[in-house]
Amino acid sequence: MVEEKKFKNRTNDRKFVSNKQSVKPTKKKYQKEHRPDNLLEEPAAVYQTRSSNVSVSLTLMGLKDEHAFKAVQNAMDFIDRIREGLPKKALDHLAGVMGISDVEMAGIIHTSDRTLRRYTPAQKLSAEQSERIIELARLYARGTDVFDGLDAFKTWMTTPVDALGAQKPMTFLDTSMGIELLMDELGRIEQGIFA
Repeated sequence: MVEEKKFKNRTNDRKFVSNKQSVKPTKKKYQKEHRPDNLLEEPAAVYQTRSSNVSVSLTLMGLKDEHAFKAVQNAMDFIDRIREGLPKKALDHLAGVMGISDVEMAGIIHTSDRTLRRYTPAQKLSAEQSERIIELARLYARGTDVFDGLDAFKTWMTTPVDALGAQKPMTFLDTSMGIELLMDELGRIEQGIFA
């Protein structure tokens, strides 16, 4: 006796034909074939960044050994740190690594040099300022990786780039979209695509 059972697939129905009286799919197979159509499965890797870049970012900000930052393992872990605000010493350390003045850093984070000078090293920056500092640290960590060294990346940052309209990459650091544009360009360089 041939028995037919229908199992729902995501896009169409298909028949399962068996010569046995009762056919019961295994739980795993049953779950796989009976998932709702609106269930979205995404790989976990999409939500994680390379931990080495996170570690380098923390080092560039001078926060790697800070107790509050020991738990930061990926980009999502930075969110709470942004909301709490980074200490001003992170900004100072990163500015030193980048080789820029306090006036240039003030322009990048949209505040005055005078205001920045009033902050103590432990005083917390605003969420917006903290986010920009983390974006910069992540950019410099990525650039260091792509160019196999901080000095080579800093040279690239101060050299006009044809793909950026013959502008220096440093001119894009004052906006999140500018930093994202530079990250995209680093991805193209990493893949060997030059515009």
